[in-house]
Amino acid sequence: MNMPSQPTFRALADPTRRDILKMLAAQDMTIADVSGHFDMTRAAVKKHLTVLSDGGLITVEARGRERINSINPQGFAPVLSWFEYFDGFWDDRLSALKSAIEKDNT
Repeated sequence: MNMPSQPTFRALADPTRRDILKMLAAQDMTIADVSGHFDMTRAAVKKHLTVLSDGGLITVEARGRERINSINPQGFAPVLSWFEYFDGFWDDRLSALKSAIEKDNT
């Protein structure tokens, strides 16, 4: 696994950040919008959003005095790539197991 994906996995490691991602997948939100869904300070929510942004999973756009947080679908590419590697790993292992079972049954 190469290092550029580490901020993405760090961002996904926290359940609160995963909940924030689910909310942002439904609609773009300000920090205040997100804060309204959690029992934590606005500063704490801002830290979570910063980690998500650093991980490439969200984008932040300034609109006047507000900062609009949006999901960044391309930011999930390192995660998908990581899972695809293991998908192929298991395909190979299960295929070998199937061949061994079929060979033993003949």
